[in-house]
Amino acid sequence: MSATAAANDSKQRKRFKIPFAWQLLIGLALGLVLGYVAREWSVAWLGTTLETIGTLFVQLLFLIVPFLVFTAIVASIANLRNLANAGRLVAKTLGWFALTSAIAVAIGLAIGLTTNPGEGVTLTSPAAAPETTGSWTDFLTGIIPTNVVDAFVNVNVLQIVFIAIIVGAAAAKLGAKAEPFLKFNESALALIQKALWWVIRLAPIGTAALIGNSVFAYGWDLLEPLAVFSIDIYVGALIVMLVVYPVLLRLVAKVSPVQFFRKAWPAIQFAFVSRSSVGTLPLAQRIVTERLGVARDYASFASPFGATTKMDGCAAIYPAIAAIFVAQVYDVPLGIQDYLLIAFVSVIGSAATAGLTGATVMLTLTLSTLGLPLEGVGLLLAIDPIMDMIRTATNVTGQMVVPVIVAKSEKILDREVYDSAPVPLDAEAAFGGDAEEADDVDEAPRKGEPALQPA
Repeated sequence: MSATAAANDSKQRKRFKIPFAWQLLIGLALGLVLGYVAREWSVAWLGTTLETIGTLFVQLLFLIVPFLVFTAIVASIANLRNLANAGRLVAKTLGWFALTSAIAVAIGLAIGLTTNPGEGVTLTSPAAAPETTGSWTDFLTGIIPTNVVDAFVNVNVLQIVFIAIIVGAAAAKLGAKAEPFLKFNESALALIQKALWWVIRLAPIGTAALIGNSVFAYGWDLLEPLAVFSIDIYVGALIVMLVVYPVLLRLVAKVSPVQFFRKAWPAIQFAFVSRSSVGTLPLAQRIVTERLGVARDYASFASPFGATTKMDGCAAIYPAIAAIFVAQVYDVPLGIQDYLLIAFVSVIGSAATAGLTGATVMLTLTLSTLGLPLEGVGLLLAIDPIMDMIRTATNVTGQMVVPVIVAKSEKILDREVYDSAPVPLDAEAAFGGDAEEADDVDEAPRKGEPALQPA
């Protein structure tokens, strides 16, 4: 076969490839159908298969995430040495993380107090409640690991972040002596991102299994009594995403919110379906630098740090509304001091929420702080996959908004890149692969647009 014929054959195959974003949505729809079939027709083997595949997919993510978090945070901290105003950038980033989380939790509380999602609800917990997971004492004492190996084995993201910050800061302080280690860490990060892409390629199957298993296990039985709660979560998340963030972009950063969403959409969509902030990290970081024009050295700090600690959906909106819901279900009155405590826990404790699927740790942390029954977590587990999609999309959106705001204030935002038309963004390239072998995350290349260079 001639080179021309081979090239034409390759183009023909690509033309009939299903874009990765559509694969994810198809997986989501297929999972709903399979779960419904397994439940309505009592197909036990199908339900077991869905549960097994979903569990394996989550285990694969858990296998890779500890190393991704460690290497990404080490690299991000070390890269700050290239910035003259590193201290101010870190302070501003953390400040905006806290401020936007406070706004998000305030919106969650306002919605919960307005709609009373737990009023009149009488449910029996369909799942076992966690025993002591997420207590406030455990959170405070658990920041520093007693055993480095255990932190990785147990996928304690908070402890891994702590270790990585110490190692990264030490490497930055050592200077030239740490260069061999930092080069090794950089290579390891690239290898891990490549391995993560292989796992992410399974996301359509994993999504189908996770959603299908949820439908098979619980069906739609809890949707009616939990309808107000579910709507509250989505409304709160959409207000933060489509009102708060655009206002901040327009009034503070003075950039176009429409342009932001136009360019950030692939990561938001991927986060919604994959339900993993850390899994979305390579794609989101690439968008922040290549499409939104944030300086690379700063983005390499803000994106990994945000993916593990910036959780407006999981750690602010969700626990605020869920705490009100559980209190009303169990007829426990809450006072103004309790609402202030919810806000404090949400802003300070968001680092306890791993950038993986689910927000159980943050919810149990909030409930145990308020003295509410942990059985309330069991009430919400049935619909958690559905809630987790919008929570994660909100998380990732905030993780991209804050770097834009900070970069604009520090004059390290390339407005020409931000205001330009979106360049083609390739899924595998974002995870360290080869652009010519990958699927597009979103639109096909437009005529006259430049090719996206490797990050």
